[in-house]
Amino acid sequence: MSSFAQKKKANGRAGGEYVVLASKAVQQDAAWMQVVNALKEKHGAEVFFYEKAPRENLADLQRVKPRYVAIVEKPENLNRDYVIDMHHVSREVDEDIFADFLWGIITGYDANGAMKMLDNSTEPLVIKNAVATITELKSAKWFDRYAWVDDQTLGLWGEKAGKGEAVKTGNVSVDGRLKKLSDMYAACDPDLVVTAWHATEKDLQVRYSTGDIRAKDGKLYFNDHKTKATWDVPESGKRKVFFAVGNCLIGNVNNTKESMAIAWMNGSNAATMIGYVVTTWHGRNGWGGLKYWLTNPGRYSLAEAVYMNQQDFLYQQYQWYPSLIKENYNFDGNEFLIAAQKVAKAMNAQQPTNDQIGFWHDRDVLAYYGDPKWNVRLQEIPEETDFTVTSKVKGKKCIITIKTKENFSLERMKGDKFKQEHVLDLPFSYFFPERLNNPRLAAGQDWKAAVDENFLIIYDPDFKPNMTYEVVLDIDK
Repeated sequence: MSSFAQKKKANGRAGGEYVVLASKAVQQDAAWMQVVNALKEKHGAEVFFYEKAPRENLADLQRVKPRYVAIVEKPENLNRDYVIDMHHVSREVDEDIFADFLWGIITGYDANGAMKMLDNSTEPLVIKNAVATITELKSAKWFDRYAWVDDQTLGLWGEKAGKGEAVKTGNVSVDGRLKKLSDMYAACDPDLVVTAWHATEKDLQVRYSTGDIRAKDGKLYFNDHKTKATWDVPESGKRKVFFAVGNCLIGNVNNTKESMAIAWMNGSNAATMIGYVVTTWHGRNGWGGLKYWLTNPGRYSLAEAVYMNQQDFLYQQYQWYPSLIKENYNFDGNEFLIAAQKVAKAMNAQQPTNDQIGFWHDRDVLAYYGDPKWNVRLQEIPEETDFTVTSKVKGKKCIITIKTKENFSLERMKGDKFKQEHVLDLPFSYFFPERLNNPRLAAGQDWKAAVDENFLIIYDPDFKPNMTYEVVLDIDK
């Protein structure tokens, strides 16, 4: 048996599934407290307040053991270190290495913006239209309508005008590229925006163009450096998701409401915004989250996909260097030299790989803004829904049944080589419908698996078409 399910103390399980954390600055502001109270009512949540940082509520989280945590905070109090430490807090509810809850930050340009973010994530959303600046989604198979300007090929743009339509491509001049993106954005009216090129807390570069996108007064605008023309990003008011899958720094609010992150949430109605709070070079956290979401689309909500990816590469890091799993990566000074030396020492290795360094770099630096329980998914692709997973609890056992169909493709389950330079083949994964108490592989189960109260991951599964597989877990009642 090859399994990983660290033993937990028998301290029982308290009730609440959802917790809201908020600062005393929020508690003392009547307008912001309306957001807290709306979340409390929406999810039947318990609410706790902190003076400076959510870490102050760790004992409350250990007592309640929530599955979801939302943090309501003003932008002036949000920054890189806040996000990094919240990742650590999420893994400290019990003794194992995994995150014990899904979490997201609810914020906004002002209290009204934060409330709009909450209201926009009340009803489920199925993504149908998307706009991107990356080449990796160019098949457009996930979307009814799709448009992109390509950040890998000079001048290239593409568009899928409607469901069932073929993708057409063309070329546009450097001078016309910014306007082309703006026009396609207006025509597509996206539910999802995906970007990856260079960015900071104040701008998003549009590669092979004469300009960028910037933030001002809580809104986004196009800025043409050559002509000096500026114009607002054309928004219809539709709620959306912004996934900055590989951009540097754009997820860092940086203690100001005049940041790009806040403008995406405020002026562009991003009910969920995901982005890095540091400069990024490896990309496993962002690209991995996207790969989990795209693979067997419709199976995971966006928050679940991001969470499952993070647990997957936490497990892989633990196999390499358990001594570093709680240590912060040093983002100041000569980070690459320091990281390489520490990883080499921890692994007793001469030269660690880029993945071994990059996984540590990426571990705690992706910010998730939005309600972590929001049901936002990609639409299913029927011909790719080629296996089913069900689970049933019987006494002190949970039986997970995986049934593959005739058209089952193991390569598709592994992610079809999507962005393979950043994310290798995916394992089989399953987010439990309800948390399990201290799950572990039952005797005789010969799976290479990582198991925790929220999920099961099986590495190197040799699944075949038209087969049924059972995974049996022992659980505590």
